[in-house]
Amino acid sequence: MKVYTKTGDSGTTALFGGTRVPKHHIRIDSYGTVDELNSHIGLIRDQQINPNYKKILERIQDRLFTAGAILATDPEKSVLKNGKERLNIPKISDADVELLENEIDAMETELEPMTHFVLPGGHTTVSYCHIARCVCRRAERLAVHLHELEPTDAMVLTYLNRLSDYLFVLARKLSHDLQADEVKWMPEKL
Repeated sequence: MKVYTKTGDSGTTALFGGTRVPKHHIRIDSYGTVDELNSHIGLIRDQQINPNYKKILERIQDRLFTAGAILATDPEKSVLKNGKERLNIPKISDADVELLENEIDAMETELEPMTHFVLPGGHTTVSYCHIARCVCRRAERLAVHLHELEPTDAMVLTYLNRLSDYLFVLARKLSHDLQADEVKWMPEKL
């Protein structure tokens, strides 16, 4: 199988199921941003961090591939003629969301309570985490917009929302683990 097909040279691409849409379609933007997020998470996973974080991040990457596949599926072609779902893989589940929540809760037991907003930065690894968090929020916004236009699996929205929380807490935990400065945002007084 060749990487290049030339079918997208005119500015369209195929969804899972064969429907062709413009490459600027909200559905393409949604799953493309999930893919971008997945790449940023891979960058975090490549850092010198706790092996347990790496294991969780790899699980998250797997779930993001699933989310991307869900978003890439034309809802009108999501069920085959025989009644089976076109996307024959485990979907995003409550257990996936609970894993993120449990990880957040575990990390927060070792962190000082938040009293201020925190400026992103302090260590390259922490900054990668903040970038991933921002991309995750963008992916969520796009998925919500898509969901308003063409309803999709609501668990994808829940997962992306919880994942951005996880990435924020992971950034704080990495700051703690790496003994990086966590700079509080203190607005100037008028």
